[in-house]
Amino acid sequence: MTTSRLRLRYLFDRYYSKTATPQERDELFAAINAGASDEELSLLIRQAWDDLKPDTRLFSTDKTSAILKNILGADENGKPVKKRGNIILWTKIATAAIVLFFVGIGFHKLMRQQNTVQHITKTKPILHDAQPGGNKAVLTLANGKTIILDNAQNGTLAKLGGTSIKKTANGQLIYDVSALADANTVPSINTITTPRGGQYQVVLPDGTKVWLNSASSLSFPTRFTGTTRQVEITGEAYFEVTKNAAMPFRVKTNKAQIEVLGTHFNVMAYDDESTMKTTLLEGAVNITAGTFSARLRPGQQAQIKASGQSKVVDDIDVDDETAWKNGIFQFREVHIDAILRQAARWYDVDVTYSGKIPDKVFTGRLSRNVKASVLLDILKYTGINLKIEGKKIIVL
Repeated sequence: MTTSRLRLRYLFDRYYSKTATPQERDELFAAINAGASDEELSLLIRQAWDDLKPDTRLFSTDKTSAILKNILGADENGKPVKKRGNIILWTKIATAAIVLFFVGIGFHKLMRQQNTVQHITKTKPILHDAQPGGNKAVLTLANGKTIILDNAQNGTLAKLGGTSIKKTANGQLIYDVSALADANTVPSINTITTPRGGQYQVVLPDGTKVWLNSASSLSFPTRFTGTTRQVEITGEAYFEVTKNAAMPFRVKTNKAQIEVLGTHFNVMAYDDESTMKTTLLEGAVNITAGTFSARLRPGQQAQIKASGQSKVVDDIDVDDETAWKNGIFQFREVHIDAILRQAARWYDVDVTYSGKIPDKVFTGRLSRNVKASVLLDILKYTGINLKIEGKKIIVL
């Protein structure tokens, strides 16, 4: 079914403004795959590109036009020329993985087309690469016993004082407290740790849901007792806290303490990041760090720097801060070194610089399901020379 220009413009605008329904997103992806509206799509992309700040664009407008002509197969007047066979596959993936990346469009569904990815691999062999991360974590019980979750069978892993620990097939660990649990039994502390290249989900004994990003840890009791529910994290985690006014929920990091009753928020507290960020999506949180104290509203972010300076920032794009939870790299005016720190954690590689760190910022969006080479190839279009050798990304 051919998508009219008016309809394509509507779908593009809805998606670009993040107001599209799932059905509208699927319709847009299908129209891009059909390849019947390349000329109109090219125009829409250029218009969206013009909306970006000049210093956050990956390319100049002239270079963008040249790349669009190359990707879409344009003639000397810029009118797209239809291509055949496997070249069409490259056109689809290039349009999605490169052009749409520039303007921040989500296209990760297109990246899942195995035949397309295989075609690119055959066309341009990758000698060195790194696989994306997945559901990997280690659970450490109070007695020191460790359970490698990615190798453990699904089902009940252990029972501790009336609490059953269960692993599901979709990368989730559930702590289920029995109604018959002995209230006099002292709860023990468990810790779940994700390696670089790992992620995991945990449902705590009170029903609170936690998503752990790569190179992170979460310590928590097997059962919440007393007047507070306290956990401790390193790295990055997203929380959906079960409401309980009588027992506030507290998150401790190495820089701050966060207290909530029931809310959705993201905490990024990696040791190799200069700023700890707490971003609120829903509800309210109180955060304290030394003499700094603030109560956040939805859309606000508390930034606590290693230097001791702290502040609250309004109107944060929460999608940028939580994209990792949804399987997306999403950057908005982000420096190359910050992007590569994310890449290092997700692909389990080290990053080295042979010279000065490039002073460039980027805006874009990309699936975390792709290999490292896909992300690096996109960054290379900016003039930055990168390569993978073994377990290293080298910036030349």
